Amino acid sequence: MLKIAWTDIFAHSLPEGHRFPMAKYDLLPEQLLYEGTISAENLFAPDPLPAQYILDTHDAAYWRRLSELQLTAAEIRKTGFPLSEELVRREVVIMNGTLQATLFALEFGIGMNIAGGTHHAFTDRGEGFCLLNDIAIAANYLLKHKGFQKILVVDLDVHQGNGTAQIFAQEPRVFTFSMHCGHNYPFHKERSDLDVPLAAGTDDKAYLRQLNHHLPRLLDEVQPEFVFFQSGVDVLATDKLGKLGMTIAGCKERDRVVLSLCRQHHLPVTVSMGGGYSKQIAHIVEAHANTFRLAQHLYF
Repeated sequence: MLKIAWTDIFAHSLPEGHRFPMAKYDLLPEQLLYEGTISAENLFAPDPLPAQYILDTHDAAYWRRLSELQLTAAEIRKTGFPLSEELVRREVVIMNGTLQATLFALEFGIGMNIAGGTHHAFTDRGEGFCLLNDIAIAANYLLKHKGFQKILVVDLDVHQGNGTAQIFAQEPRVFTFSMHCGHNYPFHKERSDLDVPLAAGTDDKAYLRQLNHHLPRLLDEVQPEFVFFQSGVDVLATDKLGKLGMTIAGCKERDRVVLSLCRQHHLPVTVSMGGGYSKQIAHIVEAHANTFRLAQHLYF
């Protein structure tokens, strides 16, 4: 069964002024339920993640200052959100959503989070709407508690997964692959195991050519036991923060390529939503919904 992490805290705990396009966290499950792609039993509401699993990834001093709301004004500005107890709780719930989705992926082949993909969070700081790094936390859980020896992160958000790259820079058991717009945030890039920077305006054909060149080869060379897929839809031409030129159909094909390859290689995969900032919320919801529709079609 397809299991998807979702709770209304994903959207409702955000500060006023940050609700759009974050309304997608409510609109997406509503759309999927309405059209019959999923039913209520596909959704699960995660609890906050216990701190011990956060500390497998994040610096203890950073976590203490974050949880006690003691970040500096400069640190808070970098995150893009006003710091609050509700915001931290939201982040900790999202972390467990991805971890629990990972456990479901071990059982069913795939697990998904309506939120997550917080790839700009570093070991000791947050950036770009990310306070903690859900992909890194879940990957470290597999390494430490499940005995995994090789994990592949496929980050296809329009922005480089700089935090994830930093966290795993000295961890050979995790291979980080980021395909992103080269001239976009973050302006200082970290070094992933494989970075594929794309030119502004890259269209469907050029994007998919690059993906189809790199991903099958990585699966053969890296030989991962598990995949984390950051499926941001800020690759769309309509995205306010993106700079690429993809259509909704092209974005759907991107997801089909990733999920089909994981399925063909019998690789469990956890999907985190990532970014999406198109001016029309309908574009964001439709592009994200395609990821979940494909998962249901390909796996169940």
